[in-house]
This record gives sequence, structure tokens and C-alpha cells, in this order.
Amino acid sequence: MAMELKANLMKKEDMTRALKRMAHQIIEKNEGCEDLVLLGIRRRGVPLAKELAQFIKEIEGADVPVGELDITHHRDDLTEDLSTPIVSKTNVPFSVEEKTVVLVDDVIYTGRTSRAALDAVSDLGRAARIQLAVLIDRGHRELPIRPDYVGKNVPTAKSEIVSVMVEDVDGCTCVDLYSR
Repeated sequence: MAMELKANLMKKEDMTRALKRMAHQIIEKNEGCEDLVLLGIRRRGVPLAKELAQFIKEIEGADVPVGELDITHHRDDLTEDLSTPIVSKTNVPFSVEEKTVVLVDDVIYTGRTSRAALDAVSDLGRAARIQLAVLIDRGHRELPIRPDYVGKNVPTAKSEIVSVMVEDVDGCTCVDLYSR
């Protein structure tokens, strides 16, 4: 089934502006960035987390550690015919014990990815608290999960697809909306 581009939701400049705003919100809500760590959910959450960390450094002058979280083994919605899921690597070279962990993802939809990420974080240790930052909130939650920081709310139909593209993964940076 072919996908048809319906709209460009964000250009690179829009994404940068949203991430800078989110960085300010993270700092404000946490009264600075002491004991703060960012965990990007693979795949596109990782470069977004790195950008947030860079903006936090520009604002506060502090380095915030960034880790990479693979949530594949924690998902409850993998299709049954996927006998060997593609597993990336979790790379968190620091402790999350008693830290404020900000999970970073590109899009929140049903909430299942976020739930799996919560399980993955608890495998790493007991964080003081966990927050969620997403570039796009498209609605249609199936679980009682809501992000603490949102770049843009985009009401969508279930048949639509929100595609976040980042330079490191896709060779370009934008957010597009497609219909099936």
C-alpha cells in the first residue's frame, strides 16, 4: 500500500526551536540539571536526546550524560511472526540510580514504546524519577501514559503515519505526515 505525503509538519528550524524550548522546560522543571540524565529510545530518540543535551549545555553550561536505550525485549506488541526481533544495543555508560531520567523519543502514539522504556530503565536500576520527552504527540493512547515535555501536538487519524527524520539516521531533518 503506497503512502501519500499529506503535510510537512516541521522543518529543521521548527524542530530546533521545539527542542530548545523543551531543553528550557526540562531545566526549569528540574531546577537545573544536577543528577539529570537523558536516555534516547532507539532509533530516532537517540539523536534527539543528544540535541537536547547540547541545548542544555548551551543554556546551563553543564554536560548532561546521554545514553541509548533499546527496548525491543520489553515490548508487548511485537508481531508473533517476528521470531527474531531486530535488537540494537543499549548503551548507558553511567548509573541511573537516584538520577532524574528523561526518556526521549520521536513520537508518542499508543504509549507502548514508553511503557517498554520504563521497564528497560528499571532493569538498569532505581531512578529517583523518570520523565518523558517527545518531539511529536499524535494521540491515540492505549495506556495511561503522557509525556512531560512535548515539541508539538499533532492530532492524527489512526490511518496516518507521522515520520520524524533526523540527519544522523535519514540524511535529512523534518517531520512529515503521510496517509496510507
